[in-house]
Amino acid sequence: MNEVRHYAGELEQMQSLPLEIKIRMTKMRIQQWVYAFGGDAYISFSGGKDSTVLLHIAREVFPNLPAVFCDTGLEYPEIREFVKGFENVVWLKPQMNFRQVIQKYGYPLISKAVANTLKGGHEPGSYRWKKLHGEVFLKNGKPSKFNCVKWKFLLDAPFKVSDECCDVMKKRPFHKYQKETGQMPIVATMADESMMRKNSWMKYGCNAFDRASGPQSRPMSFWTERDVLEYLIKYDVPYCSVYGDIIGLMPTADGEVLLSKADLQTMAKECGIPEEAELKTTACDRTGCMFCGFGCHLEKQPNRFQRMAETHPKQYHFCMKPWNEGGLGLDEVLNYIHVDH
Repeated sequence: MNEVRHYAGELEQMQSLPLEIKIRMTKMRIQQWVYAFGGDAYISFSGGKDSTVLLHIAREVFPNLPAVFCDTGLEYPEIREFVKGFENVVWLKPQMNFRQVIQKYGYPLISKAVANTLKGGHEPGSYRWKKLHGEVFLKNGKPSKFNCVKWKFLLDAPFKVSDECCDVMKKRPFHKYQKETGQMPIVATMADESMMRKNSWMKYGCNAFDRASGPQSRPMSFWTERDVLEYLIKYDVPYCSVYGDIIGLMPTADGEVLLSKADLQTMAKECGIPEEAELKTTACDRTGCMFCGFGCHLEKQPNRFQRMAETHPKQYHFCMKPWNEGGLGLDEVLNYIHVDH
C-alpha cells in the first residue's frame, strides 16, 4: 500500500512546482489517507504556521476532521491562546513535565542524533562511543560522516544530554491517543527541514502507510518555508501573533526593497508574488518548544534565547534560573556549549 520509493531529484522537481499545484497534490494525499482509514484520521496541530496551513487545507476537504494539540507546557503563551480559537481540537497532556524529563533523561542539545549518541556514549568500544571518538569508518576506510568527535566534550558535562524529551512529551501522548481512538495522524513536516525527514520521504513518500514506527501522512513534504508564508499571505489565513508580520525583501540594482504584508497581498491577488522576493517573518521564524536546545548553536544572533529575553522575560528567567533554585538551569548549560544568551 506504500508509495514507490522516491529520489532526491524528484523532490527538487516537486519543490519547484507552483503553489496551486502543490495545494491540489496535498489535498489528494489527505483524501487518500482519510479514505484509506475509513475516516479515522486527525491533524497533528501544533499551532505553528506550518500546521496552521495544513489544518486550513485539510478542513477545506474534510470540515469535521479533528485536530489534536499536545499541551506540553513548553509552547509560547501566544501559541496556546491561538489554538484555543479553533473548534474541534483535542488537547493532550504528557505524563511528565520538562523539568522531570531533564532530571530523568537529560537536556535536548545540539541535535537528536548527537543527543542520542551522547546518551549511550560512555561505554568504551560501543558504537556510540566510537562515533564520538571518530572511530566509525566506511568500507573504503574513510571516517563516517556520522562521527561526532566535535561533541565528545559533552561526555564530561556536569549535566546529562538526551534525545528522550520529544518522545516523552509529544510522541507518547499522541501514540496513546491513536491507540484509544484508532485515528491515524496527518502532520505538517517538510522534507527540507532535515536530512532525516528527507531520507524518510524518499523511503516512504508522503503517505507512509508502512513506516516502521507507525503509519503517518506528511502531505506537505514537498513544500518549502516560502510556500507556507506565501499560502498564509495569498489566502489571508490567520496565524499566531508570535511570528509577527510576514514581509518580503525584493532585490534591486541598488540593494533591497521592503515589501509589507499589504504589498504582498496585492501582488498575490494580481500577478503572484515574484519568486525573487524573499519572504520572512518579523518575529519568530520557528516556534516549537520554547526551551529546546536542539540547533540553538547554529542560530545567528539574536538566537531563540536572546529573543526570548526581550519578548518573554518571565519564561527566560525561569529557564535560566539555576536548577537548585527551581529553574531549568539553562544558563549553565548554554555557557558550557558556548551559546550566547
